[in-house]
Amino acid sequence: MKHLIFISLLGSICVANAELRMRDASTHEELSQKLRMNEQNDPMRKLTPAKGPDPLKANPPKSMLSESDVLCYNGVMTLVPKRAVLKIPNNMLDRMKYQRGAKLLSWKDFYALNRGWITTVEVSRSQAEGNAQIAEDAKKRMVDSGNLIVATYQSGPISVLPVKIPATSTAMTTRP
Repeated sequence: MKHLIFISLLGSICVANAELRMRDASTHEELSQKLRMNEQNDPMRKLTPAKGPDPLKANPPKSMLSESDVLCYNGVMTLVPKRAVLKIPNNMLDRMKYQRGAKLLSWKDFYALNRGWITTVEVSRSQAEGNAQIAEDAKKRMVDSGNLIVATYQSGPISVLPVKIPATSTAMTTRP
C-alpha cells in the first residue's frame, strides 16, 4: 500500500517537472557581455557636474545643539527645538541647562518621566509657522500654569514662530 502511494506521488512529481522548462547556465562570456552592455548604457556617465557654487559651502550644516534647547532634570535630558518652550517659570530656569552626566532620552521618554512639571500645548502647523495665533483659552491656561510649557505638533515638540503681522496697505495718495 505504501509503495502504491509513493509511486503515484512520484508520477505526479515527474509530470509537474516536465512542465518546467530548464535553461542552461550563463557562460562567462555571456555574463561579460551583459556587464559591458550595462556599463555602456550607464545613465551616470551622461550626468554632468553641477554648475554654480557648492550648496554645502553656501549653507553649512548647523549644530543640533545650537538649534535646540536642553531640558535636564534628575539625571536625564532631552533636546527640543528652539522656540518650542513657550513658558519657563523662574523656579525652573535651572532645568534649561545641561547637567554633567545626564543621560540623553527621546522627547517621548523624557516627557513620560517628567509630566508633573511639563505641560504641552498642541499647536497646528499654521500656528507653528506663525500664520495663525494660538487660541485665547490656551494662552490663558499658559499664564495661569506654574509648569514649563512646550509646544507640540502631533505629540512631538515644535518651534512656534512669532505671529506674522499682515502688512497693511499704506499707499499714500497725492492730491493735485
